[in-house]
Amino acid sequence: MAGVHAVADLLAWFGWYVVPFIVILSLIVAVHELGHYFVGRWCGVKIDAFSLGFGPELFARVDSRGTRWRIGALPLGGYVKFHGDANAASVGEGANVNPAADRSLTLAGQPLRNRAAIVLAGPVANFILAFVIFTGMFMGFGRVEHVPRIGRVEAGAPAAAAGFQAGDLVKSINGNPIDSFEALQESTLMSTGLPMNFVVERHGAAVDLTATPRVTVVDQGVFGKRRMGHLGLASSADKNDAKVERCGLVTCAAWGAAQEWFIVKATGTYIVGIFAGRESTDQMSGLIGAAQMAGEMAKISLWELFSLAAWFSVSVGLMNLLPIPMLDGGHLAFYAFEALRGRPLSERAQEIGLRIGIALVALLVVFTTSHDLFRLVSSGN
Repeated sequence: MAGVHAVADLLAWFGWYVVPFIVILSLIVAVHELGHYFVGRWCGVKIDAFSLGFGPELFARVDSRGTRWRIGALPLGGYVKFHGDANAASVGEGANVNPAADRSLTLAGQPLRNRAAIVLAGPVANFILAFVIFTGMFMGFGRVEHVPRIGRVEAGAPAAAAGFQAGDLVKSINGNPIDSFEALQESTLMSTGLPMNFVVERHGAAVDLTATPRVTVVDQGVFGKRRMGHLGLASSADKNDAKVERCGLVTCAAWGAAQEWFIVKATGTYIVGIFAGRESTDQMSGLIGAAQMAGEMAKISLWELFSLAAWFSVSVGLMNLLPIPMLDGGHLAFYAFEALRGRPLSERAQEIGLRIGIALVALLVVFTTSHDLFRLVSSGN
């Protein structure tokens, strides 16, 4: 009987965590690779293979253009193999290319601007996917916003030390006007350890205040302990200070773009914070952490899972822009060197760069996976 319960628990875990993660990861990867595929075709490059997943082939079909569409057994990525590529990372040319007849059909045979456009199309497709999801969610549900009025000030918190009082209406932060408590929270998130200059309206008069968010560790259950900026402010509980805003297509698109830009800024601020010593690598997650997040969001609702997919899509787009050989950003770095030198780097140099890139990505995977496992074990104790 215990064995039956163990199998049932395993199936439930697989259904709640693995399946949602594979679904959203496959969507993100497919859109990314389709970006490369369509721009590559538009530029006249022949596509030999489009793969969703790695490893042994589970399914394959060859279309009329000679492209082999395949599904691999390991659903943790994908690739587009352009005609003549030496490998799936599109580094170097294979020995089977006829220089006289086929070079114009290869990625390497394209003008520099075309190669850059083809490589850039993958991350751009991820940003477009996130934009579409966010815009669609705003159109379907609108958004809830709270007036930036302070309902409560936590005793002993940075906000209390700065002189905030209940009833204060925040008008601007660091000279930038704000119109919602959510905007205040976003600004706090990106200012951990940095002083923030506020202008608040108090009894009809403008008051200048300065507060520095304190780094606090918040236990987020299965997501582990996270370092976050903390001011000690709570929004007003008055129902008149909260509203659900609806939008038309143009406004929803603007909100979607703003949400995506916030993710980009928050990611950049986090990376800068790591090098500046204000942030910790404790917040980095790998595949296991991502699967946990997907499972928890799926338990809440399908829309929350879609929202997470949009966040992941932006993250994948940004990660692929890192100037690491093997990633799209590495190719763009090679092209930048080519533009400056007037000729491409040698195949030997590109191969060495690829090996370095593989090593860096492997180290990142090992680091984030070990961190996920440690966090998983810690949360279970």
